[in-house]
Amino acid sequence: MLTTTSNLQADLRMGYIWMISLVAALGGLLFGWDWVVIGGAKPFFERYFELKDPALVGWANSCALIGCFVGSLIAGALSDRYGRKRLLIFSALLFAVTSIGNGLAHSFTVFITWRIAGGVAIGLASNLSPMYIAEVAPAQMRGKLVSVNQLTIVIGILLAQLINWALVRNLSPGATDELIRTSWFGQTGWRWMFGLTAVPSVLFLLGMFLVPESPRWLAKNGKRDRARAVLTKIGGERYACEAVADIESTLAQEKSRHARFGDLVDPRMRKVLALGVILAVFQQWCGINVIFNYAEEIFRAAGYDISDVLKNIAWTGSVNLLFTFVALGTVDRVGRRPLMLIGAAGLAVIYFAMGACYRSHVTGLPMLLLVLAAIGCYAMSLAPVTWVVISEIFPNRIRGAAMSVAVSSLWLACFILTYTFPLLNERLGPAGTFWLYAAVCAAGFVFILARLPETKGQTLEDIERQLVD
Repeated sequence: MLTTTSNLQADLRMGYIWMISLVAALGGLLFGWDWVVIGGAKPFFERYFELKDPALVGWANSCALIGCFVGSLIAGALSDRYGRKRLLIFSALLFAVTSIGNGLAHSFTVFITWRIAGGVAIGLASNLSPMYIAEVAPAQMRGKLVSVNQLTIVIGILLAQLINWALVRNLSPGATDELIRTSWFGQTGWRWMFGLTAVPSVLFLLGMFLVPESPRWLAKNGKRDRARAVLTKIGGERYACEAVADIESTLAQEKSRHARFGDLVDPRMRKVLALGVILAVFQQWCGINVIFNYAEEIFRAAGYDISDVLKNIAWTGSVNLLFTFVALGTVDRVGRRPLMLIGAAGLAVIYFAMGACYRSHVTGLPMLLLVLAAIGCYAMSLAPVTWVVISEIFPNRIRGAAMSVAVSSLWLACFILTYTFPLLNERLGPAGTFWLYAAVCAAGFVFILARLPETKGQTLEDIERQLVD
């Protein structure tokens, strides 16, 4: 287990560090915003495009995952070649263009095309924002700063939920499908849900021109003076000299500074790559996205109309935000490993209780409280900490390619989870399905206990030496 702390001497420029981290974390905000905005628009664009075939409905709501997978798959190779900053600028531009494209779409084919392209932007941001922050952050506050990316994801989710609700709150209760389709809500309102995403996209785009390139990418690509200049702005001259020397010492052990995907199967790299991939997959297969999706059905079963459903989902987003602050305050003090263990164990217990409630036909407030407990448990543990861990455990030379593999695995796992839930629910019933997720979380607890080291307070180079060398 990693227990030492960084010896680098720094006079940290906290304002500058927070500025560049928050700008990069806007990629997370757009990730969250664009990811959930479709939930509020769903009842309206389905009627606008007259989607009645369940296959088309499922395609409309999941097609962005294809773009997410593609974006995360190409992010590593492209960012290793062109830099983290340029790819983040491209993702910001893509967010802006695709949000407007979805808002203006007048055919289902055009709508799907823009959703897939928007998914590419999500895939790029989900890969690059936490990696960039990890590469610029001082070791002693890296966990907190990378967790800020998860905080902005949650803020993006909540903002999208609140805007969706605000746009439809005046919809008449009990409105028929035909009235919804022909109303302002069905013709124009849902377009604003997508189009407003362009506002934070433009802010992200402009902000990225104010931040530096990753110093570790610069050092890896032979731009020593530029790397040192960036690190000097972060922690002073002494910190910059020591950090550059530390980075170059790890790179000097490699035959080439440019990673290839074939390098990932090197015996020294396979263990750490497997750790990152399994944690990324577990973050999805723990079942929380089903919890988010199931919340709507719980509220509908309680008799809420569309407006109230969206309002109540926004309240679940508030719980998500509140408990993300818990992670922000504990990840660098308590550590990554304890929080991951708490998350896996907590979700296993909650899912078991949910399965028992379904088996006993318990509904109403007990189920709502269990849903909120699951969201809170996930928000303070697996949601942010997984991103922290996979952004810091990979060696400098292969970080871009390895992050690409791990995040692509995450999106593939998300697709499998989303696709299989209706099948599992039909065959096993709600109780059996949530008991299955409880078993997955229990297995995840055992894996984390056995394989995940503690990495708090370590420089990326120290982590590399102890995990790979």
